[in-house]
Amino acid sequence: MGIGISIRTEEKDKKQVIRLEGRIDAACTPILETKLEELLKAGHTRLVIDFSRVDYISSAGLRFLLSATKKAKAAKGMLTLSSIQDEVMEIIKMAGFERILHIFPNEEKALAALEA
Repeated sequence: MGIGISIRTEEKDKKQVIRLEGRIDAACTPILETKLEELLKAGHTRLVIDFSRVDYISSAGLRFLLSATKKAKAAKGMLTLSSIQDEVMEIIKMAGFERILHIFPNEEKALAALEA
């Protein structure tokens, strides 16, 4: 079985949008962690993860999001999440992470939150 995630990045208004497609699970979290480290080391500290094409997240994926949020904050930046599908949002809510993560209904609002 191959990796169940596709990652693309795009710059918008000096912010990085990370577009994910597929599943976020234990198989792909090391790849996501490496990509995040690359972006932070390159000075990109204002990040949006676009969840519009993510249909599943595991506990490993939830741990990645928590870790990524902390790393962005430590780098004096911020990580926001946008366009989360209902099934994935239910998993996030079951874990209680909706109170910890910066979640927005769409990319425009997630990008605007990074202005503060």
